[in-house]
Amino acid sequence: MTEFDVVIVGAGLSGIGAAVRLAQDCPDRTYTVLESRAAIGGTWDLFRYPGIRSDSDAYTMSYGFEPWASRQAIADGGDIRTYIQTAADKFGVSRHVRFGTCVRSASWSSQTARWTVHTEVDGAPQTLTCRFLHLCTGYYSYERGYQPEFPGLADFTGPVIHPQHWPADLDVTGKRVVVIGSGATAVTLVPALAKSAAHVTMLQRSPSYVLAMPEVDHIAQLLRKVLPAGVAHTIVRAKNMALLQGIYELSRRRPELAKRLCRKVVLSYLKDPAYVDKHFAPRYEPWDQRLCLVPDGDLFRAIRDGSASVVTDSINRFLPQGIELTSGQILDADVVVSATGLRLLPLGGTKFEVDGAPVDLADTVAYRAVMLSGVPNLSFCFGYTNNSWTLRADLSSRYLCRLLNHMRTHGQDVATPVLPAGVQRVPFLDLTSGYVQRGIADFPKAGTTGAWVVSQNHLKVSRAFGRLDLTEDMIFSACHRAPAEV
Repeated sequence: MTEFDVVIVGAGLSGIGAAVRLAQDCPDRTYTVLESRAAIGGTWDLFRYPGIRSDSDAYTMSYGFEPWASRQAIADGGDIRTYIQTAADKFGVSRHVRFGTCVRSASWSSQTARWTVHTEVDGAPQTLTCRFLHLCTGYYSYERGYQPEFPGLADFTGPVIHPQHWPADLDVTGKRVVVIGSGATAVTLVPALAKSAAHVTMLQRSPSYVLAMPEVDHIAQLLRKVLPAGVAHTIVRAKNMALLQGIYELSRRRPELAKRLCRKVVLSYLKDPAYVDKHFAPRYEPWDQRLCLVPDGDLFRAIRDGSASVVTDSINRFLPQGIELTSGQILDADVVVSATGLRLLPLGGTKFEVDGAPVDLADTVAYRAVMLSGVPNLSFCFGYTNNSWTLRADLSSRYLCRLLNHMRTHGQDVATPVLPAGVQRVPFLDLTSGYVQRGIADFPKAGTTGAWVVSQNHLKVSRAFGRLDLTEDMIFSACHRAPAEV
């Protein structure tokens, strides 16, 4: 079969969730899920570095329709991968996944009101057509991460590893390891590697905000004993949504108080004010970049027991035996891990055309954070920056289902968001993180009013979801001519 009502691109957490919602809410629609890799899981199948885990709590990261059963509140990558596969099998969407299918481009025809999706399977081109295209491709390149050009890198005699492509046979037992970076990946790797390495140094150019979180949610465990699993899951998800949103709002409205609270948490583990102020006091405000979570303070405990340490400095050059810093200090290293971030890639790098005209994503504006101005019958998933990705991913899938059902009820074939005159354009993301700033110019923009605002307040967005006007700034058509943007 090569013609479908809906084509979903990506079989990760978002894509499988979208397929389940589509099967539940639009059971008469035909669909397929295209996945470039050989397995379900997306990010959680790609990343295999030691200690890989979620950077948000598992109860909000998991699906609302499938309770998280593990004790861990910060979930291991392998457990997340198994959870996604189990959900795909349980809800019957696994058989709809086409593995090894790389989407290269997609072309919309107003004459047929169809997308033609151009793919590559084992090096051979194949095409599919669909009425609606839904992209769950994440926001970064799976091919390679961001790797700065460090001076003298070729002189270093040991391996330099990027976490996105971790060698399965790498053994750091008894070795000196330097992890470059201070984000979620670095704070995960350091305590994991410190269990076997001679010593691990986290080398950061500048500090990040790091918060400890209990690895086991004891409230969740208590509720599971007295309530059905689904009810307990719903209550814990709501609690954690409110908690995360509260931390974000506090950080934005009272940043100095948030700074003091973050410092207090770190100081409770490390006990050394000078060390904390040097290595865990960022120059930016809380939530200008995403906060890093460490379960039970494992990073701080590794620092405290001496198996790990933090150095805040910049790299002057690599040497055969390690890294020379700007201060003149030399870090001896047998292995260097370059946890230097992701390479942003909008909508999986897919090229789009509408009636033969190329679509420049940077010229479009996101509509309800799920569609694009002037682009018919196309939706995408992009999660929150201050909460679990899955929360907005699920809202995106449910919005798609509502829209499809609305179109069928009213006999419409085409839905095109139309940007009103005068709407100002702003960046899609407001984070100052390096990886965001390097690539955000290639992404669609956000607007400043109405359906064009990309909100990071899940409680507000979810409350308004049931009242959404599907016709606001949207042109529907049953004819074969897609309306032009005005």
